[in-house]
Amino acid sequence: MARASSVKNKLFVLDTNVLMHDPTSIYRFQEHDIFVPMATLEELDHNKKGMSEVARNARQASRFLDEIVSESELAIEQGIPLATHSHKSATGRLFLQTTAVQGELPNTLPSSKVDNQILGLVLHLQRLQPKRQVILVSKDINMRIKARALGVAAEDYFNDKVLEDTDLLYAGVRELSADFWDKHGKGMESWQNAGHTYYRIKGPLCNSMLINEFLFQENEKPFYAIVKEVKGNTAVLETVKEYGHQKNAVWGVTARNREQNFALNVLMNPDIDFVTLLGQAGTGKTLLTLAAGLMQTLELKLYSEIIMTRVTVPVGEDIGFLPGTEEEKMTPWMGALEDNLDVLNKTDDEAGDWGRAATQDLIRSRIKVKSLNFMRGRTFLNKYLIIDEAQNLTPKQMKTLITRAGPGTKVVCLGNISQIDTPYLTEGSSGLTYVVDRFKGWEHNGHITLQRGERSRLADYAAEAL
Repeated sequence: MARASSVKNKLFVLDTNVLMHDPTSIYRFQEHDIFVPMATLEELDHNKKGMSEVARNARQASRFLDEIVSESELAIEQGIPLATHSHKSATGRLFLQTTAVQGELPNTLPSSKVDNQILGLVLHLQRLQPKRQVILVSKDINMRIKARALGVAAEDYFNDKVLEDTDLLYAGVRELSADFWDKHGKGMESWQNAGHTYYRIKGPLCNSMLINEFLFQENEKPFYAIVKEVKGNTAVLETVKEYGHQKNAVWGVTARNREQNFALNVLMNPDIDFVTLLGQAGTGKTLLTLAAGLMQTLELKLYSEIIMTRVTVPVGEDIGFLPGTEEEKMTPWMGALEDNLDVLNKTDDEAGDWGRAATQDLIRSRIKVKSLNFMRGRTFLNKYLIIDEAQNLTPKQMKTLITRAGPGTKVVCLGNISQIDTPYLTEGSSGLTYVVDRFKGWEHNGHITLQRGERSRLADYAAEAL
């Protein structure tokens, strides 16, 4: 059994779901030791078959364990050092269960259940090493509740969380204080270029500004700008284009509020290759994205076609035995696309029914609906790629998708992180949170969190009252 290498070092006992959620979790416990129960190895073996994300992770976790154990000269009971395999990021040891354990569990817990076997093992380790902290790590809430009821320390696995609190997530928008110009306006330079006004300002806030962050100040003369350049305590701001005005309508759609206006500014900017839009239902994410896509594909000819994909929850499973082509199988998931195209098609009043029908056929021919399951190995050239419901993607799936983008492709991720349907993802570990955090401040990235619902007074009231 595991012997205490140091009282300071904790001993973490890993539940199977931690390894299946993140196979690299073995290397994420720094100087602490980890213990893998036999029941965990059994469950990894049961879950290794198939093409789902869980099965892939189970196989990868087994490979990591095999690599560590097979290359070690030491006996497993002494613990195998992890430092060489983790490039010294983990300096603890790995212990595997080598003997059968009769943990003293209450009679109400059947010992045939894997969860209870692991709990029995943790209790046994606690008795063996009373001076050391033995902690169960599990993604299963009920398992953690049971553990605490038995007096066992239990924790969730947080390492893949981008943020502890999603309130800290970058919003892409910042309100300027009333005294902003007093502090930053001294020696300000201003010039105009291609219909935009630029300001070079100096002051304490410039340090914390990010490129492509939107700034606003609401007063008699509202000020809306985007940060174009940051050097130390100097920044260059550019005024934004007003998409709320009918003359700047995008495929007949105008911005109804400040954030929608900012969103259209990044969606219509060809220099911005990656856009993330977060927001509750009804804030206009899909409508704005599609309108900008149609305008740039059909009128401005910047992109050859629009590709729309979304996570079919259950994620990564087969899209089923529905009849038809890939596109037809995806139709049930694409209600949002149909609804928004109906709105966009009504914007052209002068065309009449025939004109509208022709436009509809043209739009249909330029929008392709693809399944996520067949994205590996593809490269998209000059495409406008929309990833809808992106909050249900893991960071790894997100990477797979975004790296499909070839030259001239723009990727737009839409989602609402408070509506996650995948069992093991939380707001903090969703792929959408991950990319928003990692891409902020890159000069070709734009991000906006849309605040106000614009569906109807009924939808707005329901969002608040329910």
